[in-house]
Amino acid sequence: MYASHEDIGYDLEDDPKAKKILKPHPDIDGGWAWMMILSSFFVHILIMGSQMALGVLNVEWLEEFHQSRGLTAWVSSLSMGITLIVGLGSGMAYLPAVVMVGRYFQKRRALAQGLSTTGTGFGTFLMTVLLKYLCAEYGWRNAMFIQGAVSLNLCVCGALMRPLSPGKVENCPRGEEPSAVPAYSAESVKSGPLGVTEEQDRQPENEGNVCDLQAQECQGQTRPRKNARAFRVLKTVSQLTVRVQKGFGDWYSGYFGTASLFTNRMFVAFVFWALFAYSSFVIPFIHLPEIVSLYNLSEQNDMFPLTSIIAIVHIFGKVILGAVADLPCISVWNVFLIANFTLVFSIFLLPLMHTYASLAVICALIGFSSGYFSLMPVVTEDLVGTEHLANAYGIIICANGISALLGPPFAGWIFDITQKYDFSFYICGLLYMVGILFLLIQPCVQMTEQSRRKYTDGAHV
Repeated sequence: MYASHEDIGYDLEDDPKAKKILKPHPDIDGGWAWMMILSSFFVHILIMGSQMALGVLNVEWLEEFHQSRGLTAWVSSLSMGITLIVGLGSGMAYLPAVVMVGRYFQKRRALAQGLSTTGTGFGTFLMTVLLKYLCAEYGWRNAMFIQGAVSLNLCVCGALMRPLSPGKVENCPRGEEPSAVPAYSAESVKSGPLGVTEEQDRQPENEGNVCDLQAQECQGQTRPRKNARAFRVLKTVSQLTVRVQKGFGDWYSGYFGTASLFTNRMFVAFVFWALFAYSSFVIPFIHLPEIVSLYNLSEQNDMFPLTSIIAIVHIFGKVILGAVADLPCISVWNVFLIANFTLVFSIFLLPLMHTYASLAVICALIGFSSGYFSLMPVVTEDLVGTEHLANAYGIIICANGISALLGPPFAGWIFDITQKYDFSFYICGLLYMVGILFLLIQPCVQMTEQSRRKYTDGAHV
């Protein structure tokens, strides 16, 4: 999809007698942009942190309703999965928090997103401690009331998110070249070096009607004010129609046309990986509190919950893996694959640990290796390019949501059959390995192409 000039903080007026110099908005990469990071940080604390701490409430629901593990886990998995699929409830606040940070940052967008998403780790730690205390003091029902009251602070976070005001435009007489070239964001120049030229070339023929209306409005300044207002309304309606038609055309071509993402076999393989991956990361957050009680480790876990260990180390994992992947001699795909293998290895080892210290070590490995989530946008861009990154990443997040929706109930259902969580982690680990096999298609294809090129070059020689 192509971003408009209003979306990236620039303003462009229609004056045929002068050329325009677009000045970047003063709040982009600075000013109020840092308040957007702060707002998004607290949104991650209140939404994602609360969801990752639902394992505390899962134990309370099991004791209260005496239902099966598989049925009870649906409550937590629905909360996590629906946030990433269809945007209900928390998703209505979570998605704007991510998008607005991208709108306010261009040069340091990756750093800004990284700082804001660390709120997930902090929120998981804080919400786990808070919910355990509230459930012990007031019961889980009153704890949820208090948590809902705390979540009302999302209104404050939303109040801090304001759209970019129009930037300043300077006029240049005809014959004079502008002394500066506007710095457009990556999203506005997705398939060409000059986003304005490309966007103008892509305008439908209906834009001529808009120009005619503008000319009529200029000629009709001497007419009654009522006619001028009518012309403005017609111009607005015409512009809106053009934008809707253009947006629908881009959306249709991106998903179902010749440029469909699903014609990219590597991207389809990546989607299959996403369907298996996220569940193995979510399952420990939901079922670890009960596993701790089954192992009679509740006293030690109350002092420092295992889910909090995952959350804290997860923060460092995002930063360290991102820094390593940025090194010039390191392949992002290799870092991504190693982190995935480490996570699978940790999932397989978790059922074998029966002491608090050993479980803490495994949880630290899970937290660190799951930091590869910060590399997902980079890997997605390598597969589909910058032009289709927004749509492709949305599909990957949706696949993760499906995985989060089905994973915890499946693990609970396995427990109901076997009366052990061991097989739940083993089976989920095997499913994760199936997802990693899809990831291995990428390096295999690259190796095949390289060997084919060498053979072709040798034959020509």
